[in-house]
Amino acid sequence: MVQAPVSKISHQSAQVAENDAVVGITETLRESLKQLADLIIAGHRLTREEAIALTQIEGQDSILLLCEAANAVREACCGNTVDLCSIINVKSGNCSENCGFCSQSVHHPGTDSPIYGLKPRDEILAQAKAAESAGASRFCLVSQGRGPKYSSPKSQEFEEILATVRQIIDETNVKPCCALGEVTPEQAKALAEAGVTRYNHNLESSENFYPSIVTTHTWGDRVATIKNLKAAGIQACSGGIIGLGESWEDRIDLALAARELEVESVPLNLLNPRSDTPLGDRPKLDAYEALKAIAIFRLILPEQIIRYAGGRESVMGELQHLGLKAGINAMLIGHYLTTLGQPPDQDRAMLEQLGLQGNEAPVPRGKTDG
Repeated sequence: MVQAPVSKISHQSAQVAENDAVVGITETLRESLKQLADLIIAGHRLTREEAIALTQIEGQDSILLLCEAANAVREACCGNTVDLCSIINVKSGNCSENCGFCSQSVHHPGTDSPIYGLKPRDEILAQAKAAESAGASRFCLVSQGRGPKYSSPKSQEFEEILATVRQIIDETNVKPCCALGEVTPEQAKALAEAGVTRYNHNLESSENFYPSIVTTHTWGDRVATIKNLKAAGIQACSGGIIGLGESWEDRIDLALAARELEVESVPLNLLNPRSDTPLGDRPKLDAYEALKAIAIFRLILPEQIIRYAGGRESVMGELQHLGLKAGINAMLIGHYLTTLGQPPDQDRAMLEQLGLQGNEAPVPRGKTDG
């Protein structure tokens, strides 16, 4: 395998950061990054060491050059289609888990987090139709809790969600996804039979950092569910959150785990700290740090769907469009679980200005597009 020219890239970046006016050095860094992008497009896959070396790139101008390389990889490997998905919180609050970033936890309930049981089917269906009208190709049913794997055998909620999925398929053209927590192999099979083709179950961060943000279940528990879903033929939608206090090595390890698990869709949330949660006082992520993370994820995962998720409006602000030129090829549109998003027509206008089109993005080659 051809060795990617990463070692000299970080050195060139440092020179550019010291003197942005040195055009020759800037062009040398651009050319080195272009060579790296070409290698990745040709089939090279970054090692952990190569990816970590890219994290040494500093300075806005150098980060934008990194984004330029990632964008070339996105265009070559994924095209110009941006996958649009909308979500609904079908059951909120009083969650048994203690995820430090989430205001739905019973351990640290947020003042802005509503509490309600499973929404009626007609209400979920109405929102699915609204998502379709807004341009979404997929519609994800999200529920609090550790998952159906731990539900009482007498609980009918899982069966009701399956029935709702079937009705969405019958009455709309959006593809229903689910994010219900941990599932058994049998439950994964039932989801597939109902028509669920993609399931969100985020790894959140690296295996090493995970105990710093959650202690009521393990990173390995999440991996087990992803494997159950993929064994049932369901695409895995699994990414994480940038800005939890994790290191760059943790971010690299998260991306590499997604690659090893052959995850098809990778949501990248940018922490929007929620008051009253353990991470409520975390400083807001710098927009250029977020861009750097997005670009490196794309270079590690050239064919995956990489999705702008929660926090993009808050963290990126007027720089949102740069993420779509740094490797992003998917977005959540509309509102999130406990925070508001911007109007979908604003997102569509942004795509149009960038020469991109909203639809359903292709999954990695060799995978079935469900």
